[in-house]
This record gives sequence, structure tokens and C-alpha cells, in this order.
Amino acid sequence: MNIATFTFNPFSENTYVLYDETKDCIIVDPGCYTEEEQTQLTDFIAQHALVPVHLLNTHCHIDHVLGNKFVSDRYGLSLSSHAGEQIVLDAQPTVSQMYGISYLRSPDIKIFLAQDDILTFGNTSLKVLFTPGHSPASISLYNHESMQLIAGDVLFDGSIGRTDLPGGDFKTLIDSITTQLLKLDDKVVVYSGHGEITTIGKERRSNPFLT
Repeated sequence: MNIATFTFNPFSENTYVLYDETKDCIIVDPGCYTEEEQTQLTDFIAQHALVPVHLLNTHCHIDHVLGNKFVSDRYGLSLSSHAGEQIVLDAQPTVSQMYGISYLRSPDIKIFLAQDDILTFGNTSLKVLFTPGHSPASISLYNHESMQLIAGDVLFDGSIGRTDLPGGDFKTLIDSITTQLLKLDDKVVVYSGHGEITTIGKERRSNPFLT
């Protein structure tokens, strides 16, 4: 599985395009905020002759959904996420006003994903892991063959997701990381919603919230 990373919007959010040799791809957490960022995303997809087949949010905080409507309209895709994130998505027009940023309202979640669901594109399969705590119903995506994990804002290089936003809970987040992510192999590469990549082994050994 190939993963292209784009860092978008004032929150420096990581948007991911996942693709394989078939050219099918998934767009995860599109945070593209400006026309320039939208063009950066679509130019990459066009230049690599990719065919977007899924639009997915790991969770629905404002920085991860700013490009949802653009991507949905551009590629004719319904939004996939956990059903428990719809209440978070519904709050984002108000949140955008609080931050003073423009927001094209995201489409509602139409494809509901839950623990152990398998999401496929091309020749690639992703297992859905339910990892709440940063938000009420965050999910992570794991590819066993390539040992890659899309973690959203659950786990970072040397840190974890904040839990002081509505629906966040520290104990729940730690439980999610412990029961869902730390059971994975140390070699699994973690792609987070912000910052650089890390590995499960590195975080198991040195993350101050987990040691």
C-alpha cells in the first residue's frame, strides 16, 4: 500500500491518499482548505492516474473535514466514518465560526464503519479499529500486509491525542491505544493526523503517556 501525505490548513493536519497498483485510492481526512491545497490534492491524483473510491474520516473534528465537501463533489463519493462521529460533524459549522475560518458544510456520514469491518480498494484491505477517546468514535485503519496504520489523532510521535474537546476522555483514549494499537507489531508504521510518522515499537518504548 502506498501512502501520500499532504499537510493542510491552519492546523497543519495530515491528509492521506492510500493507493495500490490498481490505481484505486482512498482519501482519508481531507483537510484541504484553500484552492491551492485543493489543487495540490487533485493534481497528485490526476498525475498518478488514481481513481478515488472512498472518502473517509478517522474522526470529524474541523481540521479533518474541511475538504469533505470538495472531495465528495469532485469525485462523487459518499462519506465513510463511524456513526458516532455524526454528532461531532454536526457541530463543525459552529466550531468553524469559533475559529473564524470558512467551512463548506460536509455531507453527512452515509457509510458506517465499526470495529473489525474490512474496507477494500483495489487489491488492498484495511481493518477498522475502534479507537475513541480523542473524539467519541474515532477509528484507525490497519493494513496487515504492509504493516501500516492510519491512526488519526489517537497516537502521535511521542504524544497522544488531546482529550479536552467535547466527547474526549483520557482513560478511554489510553484504553483504545492499549487494547487496539499496542497489540500490533513493533514494526507497524503509524501515520498520524499531525506531525511525523512513528512506529508502534517506538511509542511502546518511549511515549511518556504510555510508559
